[in-house]
Amino acid sequence: MRTTAKADYALRAAAELAAAGEGPVKSEQIARAQSIPAKFLESILLDLKRAGLVQSQRGADGGYWLARPATEISLADVIRAVEGPLAHVRGLAPEQLEYGGAAERLRDVWIAVRASLRSVLEQVTLADLAARELPGRVEDLTRDPEAWARR
Repeated sequence: MRTTAKADYALRAAAELAAAGEGPVKSEQIARAQSIPAKFLESILLDLKRAGLVQSQRGADGGYWLARPATEISLADVIRAVEGPLAHVRGLAPEQLEYGGAAERLRDVWIAVRASLRSVLEQVTLADLAARELPGRVEDLTRDPEAWARR
């Protein structure tokens, strides 16, 4: 899986909002805390707002906050808000693909990859990140030495 800077920054910004609680947080504060370029962050926060994940208020007391409790926002929700579907091939959903011959089962592989991504990204919430804890099943995956092998 290749993760874009936009998705990475969106997750980091959303984690900062989750850690901040209910009050508004200035985008400049998020940008500083996570070393995210301010202009890029504004675009990301707008995407998150359009997706209904954050709310904002202008003014001296303004800023951004999560639109729902952090326990109800998964990492998958954030990624989809800024990037679209978790897994697509040439701009198509895996179930829309058709292959023939020796590659016939490749569509099923792409569907399995999507299911694997979902099994982690839909299970971890912003509250988990803010608490610096991961669900047990995800934590177990990180304990496997093979997970750390770069290939």
